[in-house]
Amino acid sequence: MKISLPITPSRAPLAALAGLAALAAGAACVQPHAPPPAEPPRAAPPAPSAAQAAPPAPRFDKIPRLDFNRIAVELDLPLFWVSDRNSSGAVEPDEISGLWHHAAAPAWVASGAFTPEFTSAYAAMSKIKADGHPRAGLDEAEKRRRDAVLAELAAGRPSLLRSDFRGASAEDRAIVGHLLKVAELIEQIHAKQLGSAGMADKIPPDDPASRALFWRNQGPWCEQPRTRNDPSCSALPGAPPRVTGVYPARLQQDKKFCAALEARRDQQALLSPFTVVVEEGGALRAVPYTEAYKPEMEAVSRELKAAAEAIQSPGEAAFKAYLLAASQAFLDNRWEAADEPWARMNAENSAWYLRVGPDETYWEPCSRKAGFHVSFARINQESLTWQKKLDPVKGDMEAAFAKLAGAPYKARKVAFHLPDFIDVLVNAGDSRSATGGTAGQSLPNWGRVATEGRGRTVAMVNLLADDDSRDALREATASLFCKATMESVSLERHVATLGTVLHEAAHNLGPAQGYKVQGKTDSETYGGPLASMLEELKAQTGALYFTGWLVQQGVLDPALARMSETRDVIWALGQVGQGMHTAGGEPRPYGQLAAIQLGSLLDAGALGFHRGEVAANGTDKGCFSIQADKLPAAAEALARTVLGIKARGDKAGALRLRDTYVEKEGAWKGLRGVIEERMQRMPLGSVVYAIEM
Repeated sequence: MKISLPITPSRAPLAALAGLAALAAGAACVQPHAPPPAEPPRAAPPAPSAAQAAPPAPRFDKIPRLDFNRIAVELDLPLFWVSDRNSSGAVEPDEISGLWHHAAAPAWVASGAFTPEFTSAYAAMSKIKADGHPRAGLDEAEKRRRDAVLAELAAGRPSLLRSDFRGASAEDRAIVGHLLKVAELIEQIHAKQLGSAGMADKIPPDDPASRALFWRNQGPWCEQPRTRNDPSCSALPGAPPRVTGVYPARLQQDKKFCAALEARRDQQALLSPFTVVVEEGGALRAVPYTEAYKPEMEAVSRELKAAAEAIQSPGEAAFKAYLLAASQAFLDNRWEAADEPWARMNAENSAWYLRVGPDETYWEPCSRKAGFHVSFARINQESLTWQKKLDPVKGDMEAAFAKLAGAPYKARKVAFHLPDFIDVLVNAGDSRSATGGTAGQSLPNWGRVATEGRGRTVAMVNLLADDDSRDALREATASLFCKATMESVSLERHVATLGTVLHEAAHNLGPAQGYKVQGKTDSETYGGPLASMLEELKAQTGALYFTGWLVQQGVLDPALARMSETRDVIWALGQVGQGMHTAGGEPRPYGQLAAIQLGSLLDAGALGFHRGEVAANGTDKGCFSIQADKLPAAAEALARTVLGIKARGDKAGALRLRDTYVEKEGAWKGLRGVIEERMQRMPLGSVVYAIEM
């Protein structure tokens, strides 16, 4: 369904399919039809008897399901085996799905049977399963590159999000159709921001794995912990350096260019979130997004307007108003105007969730420029239950945070929406992660809606919620937790969702968006990357703190609270397991905040490491335990530290906290190595999307 994306040369059926017959040579099931006779028969043959009945259809049982999905990625095929429903060991027509992808998927099934396209694809996959990927004729450097690409892909396991609109109303299908086109255009814009636009044309035509990597990573660069520092790992021969498209390439030759920009007198203009920095005649200037990406933004505007015009249902008036406002923002760069109707949407006045535009800044080295993204979903009504529980205590939560923060921060009236639960249809651009994903968001980050506490938060409750993801996480957790702690683990969706709800609520509490100390914002006080990490640390520590606090208020069941606290520790272990820095050497906000959080819990005795005890998997020596009775006090102490730093604009305190738990050599850094080794055995979920129309 993917079209016109700058990372693929055409809209034609997958280039990978063109070579499948060659790949499948000699493999089973490569001739779905018998060859024609030399000449036509002179008369119709008699009807076959029961003994002469047509042979049964071939069984596609040569590849186990997880291997099937892995190899489909390696061959860049938009194909997914959803489940082995009848436990037959063979893939069947009602068990597969085509994927939203950078090129249109063939029809894998027709009239309830597999098509020749599927048969050829399966034969090619079988050959790869038996013989591996061909390497004949390649020099040693190219062999190393392609092997590194396969290692990068293997670090992500496809995790399906499937949406079926075949029986939906014409209005709904029209909305989805237009917004999928918006998603495709946003991918184009974000590719320009990332600096990867047009690069895919240089991928060797016989290298589908590199095309798959480029699509998944939105560029040629490897991102997984074991491959991101491998100089051979790249979707392109020659491994081009990572150069973002929002700053001049010349500036980026200096690794400290962000600090240089922040020191300029015109830094507020140059580092404004909705602009691109360009160099003209040796001078720097900020160009509005609407000028820098004009053709694509005008096309997005048209599709958003068309989606609005497709809405005739009075019950979707709020959604229609946002679509029209967002359409205008793509023409005038006035994103705050679109925030107003967006903030008025909620689980009670629309069945849809959409956020489209530039928002988060974590994707670029200076953490200042807003990345374009789409999050498109259906509202999940389960959120109303949590909203009814937490709405009455929002003011009390703010007062509790203000008390922990101390002077000069003072409690304020808060009016933010508690998280809506959403079931994602598709994430695109900056919202589409190569592996893992964002469980929730609190937006906007700028403007009156943010500063007045009227923002909107969501929890993406269906991401990585499949059985494969849950099984892999349980295996990784059992390698790190002691047996007694593992017995208290719950990986059910509602447990993980509670932490997400509280994390997103905490973003809107205490020193939040727009809070200034001596006239300076967070980014101006700390610098973009440190400010981003500190805000996420505030939110995640707030989630851990409020879990115990809500038990004290009688709002939360103690048993659920203990399971949620354990799940938050598992989340932190997973983030530490991915390391402290990105492939480009920039700090990973979530990895660093998790290191601070877990390190402080160890120091407080709420978390323990037992070197002589075997982990719950019965294999790994050395394991972690959680002391549930000590955890609430430890969470409160860390919350007081973090909130105080933010309240005072204490950059020195923030740096000390980071240095103690992220940079400092010692026992904790050694334990982080244990976490990384064990967590990195588990392929992370890599979300793939199927939207059936």
